[in-house]
Amino acid sequence: MTTSGPEPRYDRRAASRVLAALARPGLGAPAVLPPPRRIEYTCAPLQPEPGSHLTMSQRLYLERFMRPCRADQVTSASHRIAWTDSDGIPNTGHFRAGGLGPIVPIAMRETVLTLWHALQADTALAQRMSQLSARDEAVLEGTTTDHEPFEIFRVGIEAAGRALAQHALLARWTPYRSPAEFAVGMRDSGIYSAVATRWYWELQASSYRRGMIAVTLATQPDGTVRYSAETVATLRAMKDMTIEDAHRVMRRATLVEGLSVPEAIAKYHDELDLISRQYALLAPGTRPACLAAMPHQLDGEHYSILPVVIDKFTDAFTRIVDRVTVAEVAADTGSDTAELGAEDRVFYVPDMTCKHCIRTVTGVLESMSIGVAEIDLVSKRVIAEFRSPRNRHRAFEALRDSGYTPTLVTPAPAATETAV
Repeated sequence: MTTSGPEPRYDRRAASRVLAALARPGLGAPAVLPPPRRIEYTCAPLQPEPGSHLTMSQRLYLERFMRPCRADQVTSASHRIAWTDSDGIPNTGHFRAGGLGPIVPIAMRETVLTLWHALQADTALAQRMSQLSARDEAVLEGTTTDHEPFEIFRVGIEAAGRALAQHALLARWTPYRSPAEFAVGMRDSGIYSAVATRWYWELQASSYRRGMIAVTLATQPDGTVRYSAETVATLRAMKDMTIEDAHRVMRRATLVEGLSVPEAIAKYHDELDLISRQYALLAPGTRPACLAAMPHQLDGEHYSILPVVIDKFTDAFTRIVDRVTVAEVAADTGSDTAELGAEDRVFYVPDMTCKHCIRTVTGVLESMSIGVAEIDLVSKRVIAEFRSPRNRHRAFEALRDSGYTPTLVTPAPAATETAV
């Protein structure tokens, strides 16, 4: 994005139209399917709190960020898995026993990578993005979290994958018996549109990382599935409460603290992660709309981005899932007596994106009496005073339970979260 020109402008419909105009001629080169691949993963059962089906991390997130949703409205994964994808990036995912198994999150990730590579290879799209006007750039900068169209499209593809894997926790209560059938059923049932329009920003990424979903699916006579009436009502109530929380913080910041709107956003979104940037800027009484789901008339034709992304994702997933073989391997838990060198106390958390994440990671480690010597948000690096390899393994498990993916490998730069 340019640093001069028009001031950033918050306008969701205009931002959606800019993205639609970029995507309509073609979003990604033809996907090149990966070769058949065997992917190994480690697996650990989630540990619910006594008398509950939720883990402590799930309960805390529910109580703080999902009001007025009840615990009995939430389905939890039964197992957490960890694996390294074909791009060499460590991943954490979840599945529920009796469902479709670990193949869904693993094949989903391979599908996301395939579509990311296709996006990167689309030279015509790159050319269109390079020719954006200063006015269009200002709208994207003022409206979206990621600003750059390429990153917005990348995160949109990833969000589609998360939606598939997260709803797969409910697969046993649907008529779909295979991963490919489930993916097609999700698309044909309009579930992705329901996620785009009914969920609130941050809910999907945060609840996905914790292996939980506040949805009940109802099978229809035609074999499709729909959100239950209670689910629709609860999601709306959660969204309304989140919007009101964001507006309340903004009113206090601007009227009581005397901050400008940009200063308030910088403090309470970028620094403290207490509000959704998009909701904070939303005009009072306005119902938010997903950028990808907004319809537009372009060159006399009806167009929106979401169906295009979902069709591409579903087509790629149904072909890739048969090319991936998964195998569970034992996790190396380490020793209680072996000593750790200085380099063994360094690890990385690729999905640590804000100061709230820093507080969470620090809190998890300190709750285990593990001192944190350094934590850097830019490099994602953490230096902790582990007592032994097994102590480090247990700390990593606790961080995964909190929705993070600790790794000993220096991570590649990652896209930030946004709502497309």
